[in-house]
Amino acid sequence: MAEIVELKLFEYRDKGYYLVHRFVVMPDHRHVILTPGTTTTLEKAMGLIKGGSSFDIGKTVAMKFPVWHEGFAEHLIRDQNDYDTHVRYIDLNPVKAGLTREPGEYPHRSLNEKYRLDPWRGLQGLKPH
Repeated sequence: MAEIVELKLFEYRDKGYYLVHRFVVMPDHRHVILTPGTTTTLEKAMGLIKGGSSFDIGKTVAMKFPVWHEGFAEHLIRDQNDYDTHVRYIDLNPVKAGLTREPGEYPHRSLNEKYRLDPWRGLQGLKPH
């Protein structure tokens, strides 16, 4: 299921809906730093990821219950220090959860180099809503 979430995350990124700067897909949640595209709100971006992955997971494992909880937690990255803090949190999340001893061992994260990440350009990369 985590692979499906990863595929959907980057499928919609590749269609230009948003940029992906960092992510980790955990067994019961996910973290992602993204910048919405010029025609996409954060709410739409999250809806695409959650809806698309739910649909494909449902087809794959015939789930009858919701894959995701409603809503999401939002945080506007304020500066480079804030960005770096969130990157560290995402990278260390599998270690903190006891899934691996080292961040690089966990397969469903941006550090696996399976996907090309978009550079974070700071606050100038954000569009006003």
